[in-house]
Amino acid sequence: MSTLFDVPGPVARRRMVWVNIVATLVVAGIGAWVLLRLNAKGQLDAALWTPFLTASPWVDYLIPGLLDTLKAAAISIVTAAVFGFAFGLGRLSPSRAVRAVSGTIVEFFRAVPVLLMMIFFYLGLGKLQILDPSDVPLVAVVLGLTFYNGSVFAELVRSGVHGLPRGQREAALAVGLRGGQSLRLVEVPQALIAMLPAIASQLVVILKDTALGLIVTYPELLDAARRFGSGNGNILQALVVAALIFIVINYGLTRLADALAGRVGKRTAGKPRAEAPSLVVATGND
Repeated sequence: MSTLFDVPGPVARRRMVWVNIVATLVVAGIGAWVLLRLNAKGQLDAALWTPFLTASPWVDYLIPGLLDTLKAAAISIVTAAVFGFAFGLGRLSPSRAVRAVSGTIVEFFRAVPVLLMMIFFYLGLGKLQILDPSDVPLVAVVLGLTFYNGSVFAELVRSGVHGLPRGQREAALAVGLRGGQSLRLVEVPQALIAMLPAIASQLVVILKDTALGLIVTYPELLDAARRFGSGNGNILQALVVAALIFIVINYGLTRLADALAGRVGKRTAGKPRAEAPSLVVATGND
């Protein structure tokens, strides 16, 4: 098997082991120093943490905030996937005009910060008064996440298709599919399977970026933790709990994506069969 770099020898491997050990000790030392400083400031006192062992912060703050976070993330994932699929196909279109328009839109929304888009939509929708004021924060968060992450999805579709072997398109054309059918039925599905790890990473980004909704008054998990901590004098502890919730959910998303990729990989990497009935060409003697 070829490699992109020289395989490290025994000396290099030992050096890497020592570097990893030193780096681990440095990180552990910094962590211990931080804990000692927090303890000196009284931030590790049990009284600041025990409220989270009761039902009140969860029922009144954290669970409603988590549900709002998941709501915004779920809607944004669906809309970003639709946006990314549409404009990803647009960037692969045989029409130069369609490619130019799709590319301009994708590059524009990739370049604009998510928070800036959320603030723009929040202020703009508020001025237009076309929505109920209570819905404006959610819509602003969803639109910001949709346009940015949808543009990233579009790039994943485009790069995934360009990364496929040319034989995939040639085989599709050989069995009678047109260029557009080959793209939709053969190339894009394979590209999406190949890009599953990157797609999973982007889902994690969407979930984390819902926390930016705090700036536009969307009552997501981070805002709920901040409100509870401000009212009870333990804002650091509340934010730590919120961070742990995010870590657990994001880890679950990553593991789910890995399992899905492995399952799909097993289905698509089987041994070739002796014949493919769907590709058998009928002759006049049949």
